[in-house]
Amino acid sequence: MAEQDVSTGQLLLAEYQTVKDEQKARIGFRDNLLYVTLAVVAAVIAAAAQAERTSMLLALPPVCVVLGWTYLVNDEKISAVGRYVRQELAPRLAELAGTDAVFRWETYHRADPGRISRKIAQCVVDLLAFCVVPTAALVVYWGGGQVSAGLLVLSVAEAGAVAGLGVFVVRYALPFGGGGE
Repeated sequence: MAEQDVSTGQLLLAEYQTVKDEQKARIGFRDNLLYVTLAVVAAVIAAAAQAERTSMLLALPPVCVVLGWTYLVNDEKISAVGRYVRQELAPRLAELAGTDAVFRWETYHRADPGRISRKIAQCVVDLLAFCVVPTAALVVYWGGGQVSAGLLVLSVAEAGAVAGLGVFVVRYALPFGGGGE
């Protein structure tokens, strides 16, 4: 019977592998959201230009907000996994092993001197992809001369949603550890 027992250390290592697998899957999904956003933006702009209807650009804000929010939520979960490993799993496993050298990469890479500049650049990229592009689409629509009352109300609501997402993107990034790791 003793050889079938599972030790606490084995359970912690299995949990580590499971959360790291989740993190890896979320990283792939999150990164693909940027490519999907670029493809959608290109398709909508091409369709609007071909049809010569700036009102078609009103499709961009809701799509960018949904994709941006999904990106942000996944990024937060990726960071949460890292925090969980550093703050929960590593200390428990280190105590069992009688060492402090457990999962050192989880803390080592965070001390990289270029980390803050990369976090700033990522915040800028996120804002460009998910907020600036749809805002530009709204400005083009508003300046295009084909503004109707109903679509104007819709576009103002879309502008509010884009601005709200922008606030979350910046809040999440500041102070470059407030969520995004």
